[in-house]
Amino acid sequence: MTSRRTLLKGTLFGSAAALLPTAASASTGGAILRLPAPAGPYPVGMLTAHLTDPSRTDPWVGGVRELMLTVLYPARSIDGFARAPQVTAAEAREFAGLAPHIHPGLPQPGVVDWGAVLTHGHVGAPPLPGRRPVLVYSPGGGDSRTLGTTLAEDLASRGLVVVLVDHPGDASQVELPTGIRTTVLFGPPDPATFRTMVDTRIADLRLVLDRLGSLPLAQVMDSRRIGLYGHSAGGTAAVYAARDDRRVGAVANLEGYLDLYPSPAGCDQPLLLFRTDGFDGAARIESSWAGLRGRRALLPDANHWAFTDYGSLVPQLQTAGRLTAAARTALVGAGDPAVTLAEVRRRLGTFFARHLS
Repeated sequence: MTSRRTLLKGTLFGSAAALLPTAASASTGGAILRLPAPAGPYPVGMLTAHLTDPSRTDPWVGGVRELMLTVLYPARSIDGFARAPQVTAAEAREFAGLAPHIHPGLPQPGVVDWGAVLTHGHVGAPPLPGRRPVLVYSPGGGDSRTLGTTLAEDLASRGLVVVLVDHPGDASQVELPTGIRTTVLFGPPDPATFRTMVDTRIADLRLVLDRLGSLPLAQVMDSRRIGLYGHSAGGTAAVYAARDDRRVGAVANLEGYLDLYPSPAGCDQPLLLFRTDGFDGAARIESSWAGLRGRRALLPDANHWAFTDYGSLVPQLQTAGRLTAAARTALVGAGDPAVTLAEVRRRLGTFFARHLS
């Protein structure tokens, strides 16, 4: 069995300037990395949760399957409640070493203090009263849940509860109550490994749906209005997890392949199929989406990881001289990051408002 501490050795597949925040986050040799502020009317609260599934054996390291979650929600008040860092100190140390291996072109260790990046979520802030739609997010292969923070905060600021799910084993790093766990994958997965990864994610998502009633702030979650969304492998898992699950009312797939099984046609919920114009897997994406009913959208001047927090952080790294223009284009595209972010927020917000209202 591969060690919990194995490092990733190769690449995993896996003007709206007012959107950019003003609070300091991570030093890059004089520059500051910032996560964009949410644009909705409500401040955002944040909590984390740990789940175990005694019925399943973890396919990567054995033992009971464990998950870490972040729950974001509209807050009644944030006075006196601190903003959370994007990653824990332990996760930041691991990610600093993993980052250039996960995505070639990201800075080497010591260039960015990833642990200084602040979210706009206030830890433990009291929730806004009322029962609200719930969205569950699965990140891309090799990415941690924390890289979906910006979009999740914006959705929460518009009145939804958002649950970010980490999938230990393929996530680059995640801090569990027992300590840090890093990825066990070496480079791009072969088809069998990819299927194991997606099957595991599907079961993880269904576990979260089963346990919504026991999560922190379950009293503000409306279990009759649930949506799934995911990026890349997370989008793949979200669509297949929703298939034949009547609890799920809408699904958004952010550039995830849908050719793992013969057909996801059993997913008859409203479906958003959203891709970039720069992804080198576009032909496979289009082929795997052929014949599916759903709303399609194209993100211009963008590449695969523009759907994540990299869409905002990578251009800042380039401006600071810590990342090349070629690396930026390969990761998130050359478009204006504020414009790209505004379009992603608009599409996702409109889609879920229409189908979960």
